[in-house]
Amino acid sequence: MNRYKRIVAILPLVFLTIATINRTFSHDDGVLCLESEKQALLSFKQDLKDPSTRLSSWDAKDDCCKWAGVVCDKLTGHVREIHLQNHQSSSALGGKINPSLLNLTRLNYLDLSLNDFGGIPIPRFIGNLASLQYLSLSGAGFGGTIPHQLGNLSSLRFLNLRGSSYPGVKLGAESLQWLSSLSSLEKLDLSLVSLEKASHWLQVINMLSSLVELNLSACELHHIPRHQLDHVNFSSLAVLDLSINDFHSLIPGWISGLTSLVSLHLSSSGFRGAVPRGFGNLTCLKSLDASQNLLNSSLPSWLFSSNGLVSLNLNSNAFQGPIPGGRWNLTSLKSLDVSQNKLDSSLPNSLFSLNGLVYLDLHQNGFDGPLPDFPWNLTSLRDLDLSENRFNSSIPRGLYSCKLLESLNLGHNELHGVIPSEIGNLSSTTILDLSYNRLEGTIPRSMGELCNLGIINLSSNKLGGQISEVLKTLSGCIINSLEIVELWENQLSGHFTEQLGQFRSLQQLHLYGNSISGLIPVSIGRLSSLVVLDLGYNGLNGTLPESLGHLPKLWRLDISHNLLEGVVSEAHFANLTALKELSASGNSLTLKVSRNWIPPFQLAVIYLRYWQLGPRFPTWLKSQNQVSKLDLSCTGISAEIPTWFWNVSSVATYVNLSHNQIYGELLRIPHVYIPEDVYISVMVYLGSNNLSGPLPRLSQDVTELDLSKNSFSGGISEFLCDKEDGPYQLALLHLGGNRLVGEIPDCWSN
Repeated sequence: MNRYKRIVAILPLVFLTIATINRTFSHDDGVLCLESEKQALLSFKQDLKDPSTRLSSWDAKDDCCKWAGVVCDKLTGHVREIHLQNHQSSSALGGKINPSLLNLTRLNYLDLSLNDFGGIPIPRFIGNLASLQYLSLSGAGFGGTIPHQLGNLSSLRFLNLRGSSYPGVKLGAESLQWLSSLSSLEKLDLSLVSLEKASHWLQVINMLSSLVELNLSACELHHIPRHQLDHVNFSSLAVLDLSINDFHSLIPGWISGLTSLVSLHLSSSGFRGAVPRGFGNLTCLKSLDASQNLLNSSLPSWLFSSNGLVSLNLNSNAFQGPIPGGRWNLTSLKSLDVSQNKLDSSLPNSLFSLNGLVYLDLHQNGFDGPLPDFPWNLTSLRDLDLSENRFNSSIPRGLYSCKLLESLNLGHNELHGVIPSEIGNLSSTTILDLSYNRLEGTIPRSMGELCNLGIINLSSNKLGGQISEVLKTLSGCIINSLEIVELWENQLSGHFTEQLGQFRSLQQLHLYGNSISGLIPVSIGRLSSLVVLDLGYNGLNGTLPESLGHLPKLWRLDISHNLLEGVVSEAHFANLTALKELSASGNSLTLKVSRNWIPPFQLAVIYLRYWQLGPRFPTWLKSQNQVSKLDLSCTGISAEIPTWFWNVSSVATYVNLSHNQIYGELLRIPHVYIPEDVYISVMVYLGSNNLSGPLPRLSQDVTELDLSKNSFSGGISEFLCDKEDGPYQLALLHLGGNRLVGEIPDCWSN
């Protein structure tokens, strides 16, 4: 009976849509639009801003029934509908709404959604368009208070006043009492409208007995009555969205009385406690989203007997205990997400029999024990995430029956053993993550035949073998799709071969923390798509190939802590226009560039510890104005710090110039520009140099300061007590090994 009522409730909208289509495509050329209504539309157009000339067809010489977005009655010529919704940001209408629309006496459909009216109020006169059945001003940039005159639209069935995300534009309502007159309303969307002051919103909504869909997402609601509804009057409701509010209460029991519900969204609203037992009566429910709340009970067993449920999302709560076992009846379930909870124990066998399941996410819980080795019946599964648990078996062979699997994440568990060759059966897989486990052995050859695989993450395991063999394995059909390879912190060894240059689609290569030795191959310059190259903490030796400078998309380069030596010139950076992070500390490299060299990049991170940069202070730094982290320690600089340097480091939160021969006086360590309300540690290390004179004035931003082992002299009172721009944030201060005298002042205690 409920399903019958819902179908009956929706039929009028269906007939309205069919009528719209009929009038749109069956206009009788013999019936022209009324002249008075044409003039009304021209006046309406005149007050609109139309930068992309969407209304160019609105010409006074033509029949207005043929204008873009206008639909007329084919018998009378009256304008019945205006469709001016925007589909592209560049073509948004603006300006103001002319009251000439009141002359369109038969107008029953008005859609101005997704335009940009710059925060103007919704015109009150819209409440006098008595024939309106459909009104959408969704995301159109209206602001201020919703006019109560909209309550005069007694024929309205569809009302969408969804707010906008434009800066400084906010739409709100102090009361929703005007809604009580809209007895025919079937769909209401007030999402992103501030209802903070509308205290009796639920009692008003309960008067709308025809309502089928209600969206109150992100409405700044703080109160939701739990037991104040003696009778649920809007029982035809099929869609309810109360997400992204601030209720901080139990889920109200009256929702259980909405027995026609098909879709229920309660996410991100501060609900706590348990899922009400009465939800078991919602037999029509297909989608339940209660994610990102504070629900902290065990998972109710009845939830797993809901044979109509298609999507269940309970992620980011505090559910605890095991997933209920026994016989499940989730025959329609396609998506299950209970990730980021406190669930534990082993997984029930019933889970692996959901042959309609497409998406399964259980990551970041406390599940443990072995993954079952029997054949999994998850034959429709495309996305599986079991990461960040404590599963402690080998990779189960039952997994390989999931032929349609596209994304597989088993990372951050305790899986052991080898990666079996059967992994090659996962021919649809595009993302494979087995990182942070205890896997050993070598990468199987069959992985190279996963022709759709784009991302491999096998980091932080105990995988061994020669890097040349890894390249050979990955040179199968996978070479055409492979974009990201993460193999850092394994036990790979041996030398690169020129075969590396074949991976033309590769965007990221992470081999940090292995035992790879030998030369960086010249062919690396052929990896034209490369964005990240991380070869740090290996045993690479020889010189740096100039071909590295042929990588125009390279954003991050890490060759730190290897055994590289020789000269690095301007040619090594010739085309690195996208480079933002250069981490190359811990090598015996010498930078030789002209004094007038201006690099093609703007670096944010510069780590060149142990390079030979001196004796002059590197002038190329002057062109770098985005540096946030800088390490030039142990680089042989024997010069004064130039005044322009502090402009370069004005946004830097880490500066290390220690262990050089820098001399001269340091008058001030300037302010670091950090966004308000953001706390970031600012560390400055200038120890083990030859700086002299009094201690510098210090900015309040600095949290760690090392001036030790220099030749600073004088007292410390002015340094500690003369705080020009507020109290110090210092957590670490090292002044040892200088020539300071005098007493420690009392202000130190502050």
